[in-house]
Amino acid sequence: SEDVLSKDAGECAICLEELQQGDTIARLPCLCIYHKGQVFLKMHVKCIDEWFEVNRSCPEHPSD
Repeated sequence: SEDVLSKDAGECAICLEELQQGDTIARLPCLCIYHKGQVFLKMHVKCIDEWFEVNRSCPEHPSD
């Protein structure tokens, strides 16, 4: 599901940039979160969307 991050949450496992309060994120069923949608001027605006173009599983839980 798509959400706005309410507090800083470490780094995105796809782009390795910080997940910061206010970023648009996707929360997967396994509860992992990644950047999603446009995030101001940052280059990693669609991490999970681009990941799902080539993979259909969570980057951190590929067997789930």
